[in-house]
Amino acid sequence: MIRVLRLIGVGVRTHVSYMSRSPLEITFAVLVPLVYATLAVYLFRAAGDPDRLLTASVGAGLMGIWGSVLFGSGGAVQNQRWLGTLETLVAAPTPLALVLLPVTLATAVIGTYAMGATVLWGVVLFGVPLDFAHPLLFLLAVPVCVLSLGMMGLLLAATFVLLRNANALANPLDTPIWLLSGLLVPVTVLPAWTQPISWALPTTWGARAVHAATSGGPSAAEVLEPLLVAAALGAGYAFAAVLVLGRVERRARAAASLALA
Repeated sequence: MIRVLRLIGVGVRTHVSYMSRSPLEITFAVLVPLVYATLAVYLFRAAGDPDRLLTASVGAGLMGIWGSVLFGSGGAVQNQRWLGTLETLVAAPTPLALVLLPVTLATAVIGTYAMGATVLWGVVLFGVPLDFAHPLLFLLAVPVCVLSLGMMGLLLAATFVLLRNANALANPLDTPIWLLSGLLVPVTVLPAWTQPISWALPTTWGARAVHAATSGGPSAAEVLEPLLVAAALGAGYAFAAVLVLGRVERRARAAASLALA
C-alpha cells in the first residue's frame, strides 16, 4: 500500500512539473480564473444578490477544477497516443489504473490553483469579502471535492484509452457537468428530470459541501453529509474505472492493438 501511494505521489509531482513548463498551460492557468471570477461576480451582481459573491467566486473556482480534470486527463492520454507510448503503458506490468491515477489527480491538484486564483481575483478586482461561514470545514471540503473529481477523471481517462477520438467528448461535457452539478447556480432551478443525473455526480455533492462551508448555516452536518456522499461516489467511479481499464488491458493484449472500438 505504501509503495502504491509513493508511486501515485511521484506521478502527481511529475505531471504537475510537466504541465507547469507548458506555456499554453501557464497562459490557461492565468486567464481562465480571471474569466471565471468576472463571470461569477457580474452574474450575481446583475441578479441583485451581492451577498453571495464569495459563494459565486468559489463556485467559479470549482468550474476551473472540473475543466482542468476534464481536459487535462483526456489531453494526457491523447498525448501518450500521439507520442506512440500508450501501447507501451498498456503492455507494462504496472496496472494501467495506477499509471493513469497520478495523471488525473495531478490535473485535479493543478485545478485547485484555479480555485485559489479565482477567489483571489474576486478579492483584488471586485472586493469580494473573505467571510467563510466554516473556514476549517472549507479547507476539508475542497481536497475531498478535488479527490472525487480526480476519480471522475480516472473514469474519463479509461474512456479516452478505449476510444481513439474520445477526447472530443471533453468539449460537450464541460458546461453540462458544471451546470448539472450546481457549481455556479443551484440545481433546484433546473428541470426536474435532471435531478437523478445530478445526484449521480460526485461534483454535485462536493459542490454542495464546499458551498455550505462557504455560506452555510451553523450546523457542520450541512458540510460533512454531502462530503461523505461525494467521497463514496468518487470511490464508486474509481472502482468502475479500474474495471474498465482492466477490460481494456485484457482486450488490448489479446488483440495486440489498442484499436478496440
